[in-house]
Amino acid sequence: MSAPPRPARRRATTATRLPLSYVLPLRWSDGTGLDELTGYLRQLAARVEVTVVDGSPSGIFARHAALWRGLVRHVPPDPALRGANGKVLGVLTGVRLAGYEHVVIADDDVRYDDAGLRAVHRLLDRVDLVRPQNYFDPMPWHAYWDTGRILLNRAFGADYPGTLAVRRSTFLAMGGYDPDVLFENLELIRTVRTYGGTEAAPAGLYVRRLPPAARHFLGQRVRQAYDDLAQPVRLAVFLAVLPAVGAAVVARRPGPVLGALATTVALAEAGRRRAGGTRVFPPATALAAPLWVLERAACSWLALGQRVLFGGVRYAGTRLRLAANPPRVLRARPGPLPSPPHLTRATVRRGGAAGRGGCRGPLLGRKR
Repeated sequence: MSAPPRPARRRATTATRLPLSYVLPLRWSDGTGLDELTGYLRQLAARVEVTVVDGSPSGIFARHAALWRGLVRHVPPDPALRGANGKVLGVLTGVRLAGYEHVVIADDDVRYDDAGLRAVHRLLDRVDLVRPQNYFDPMPWHAYWDTGRILLNRAFGADYPGTLAVRRSTFLAMGGYDPDVLFENLELIRTVRTYGGTEAAPAGLYVRRLPPAARHFLGQRVRQAYDDLAQPVRLAVFLAVLPAVGAAVVARRPGPVLGALATTVALAEAGRRRAGGTRVFPPATALAAPLWVLERAACSWLALGQRVLFGGVRYAGTRLRLAANPPRVLRARPGPLPSPPHLTRATVRRGGAAGRGGCRGPLLGRKR
């Protein structure tokens, strides 16, 4: 007589959690999308430690607090911090509070799945910063348009997503990053590099992103073009596009323009095919790349005009002059050590609670 089969062993709930902190900075002016975000936070909270740093007005903050009580850590930005970029202040607050060495930083429209969280967690064992690849889902017309930008960035290197992941010890030891810049993701990437940290930008690490409303998308065009003031070569290329097209039209020479359009589509298609991108980027998105280039070319002149005429671009009720600090400026700043303190991980364990020591350095936004 054979022995009865053993009952299936019930997997412990704690075994499914990752030793990973997730920081979500946000500032909302209404409740649009709140139920969807709450559902996402519920899924996240079952997998990782979640901190929402909420800079919303008091009434909306209170509503969020009531809805998310017991689900995630929900806090306002640290009032001791000062800076014009509220997202950076939220990140500085959240990373300080993080309980684990590995920290994901994500905008409120980013939607990680379990595979993405695990991949980022593994990469942070080897590098100081991870730059995943976003893709839009669903795909309204303006998501096709903006995906043209993503594909061209992929063709030339890596895109700038709405999420990054960092080692907490490196982030704190380098003093965070400048809270008075517009292009905060580039600023964080440059600061880690200048500090001597290592970066991974795997083209095949795809993380879903919800598209903005069309009205919000249209309102961002000049502000996003202003980011290129931090990348002079890129800015010069876009500023040259409209004069070149105009000269070709005046000379009645359509050949160069048609050649440039075909080249742009070919480059975008190369970016789409890279690292299995055809799984997440529809074929027609490559055709949108020339439209995005023309839009960015026009908006680059408008952004330059904002800088010259008004001293900066409007952002959250103020004007920001600086898109991001040049690497030479970051290198010249006193304070940060010449390389990341990897030995710090002896006190901030990969799977345990992080130390609560203060962070010193000139980059962290302090009360002035």
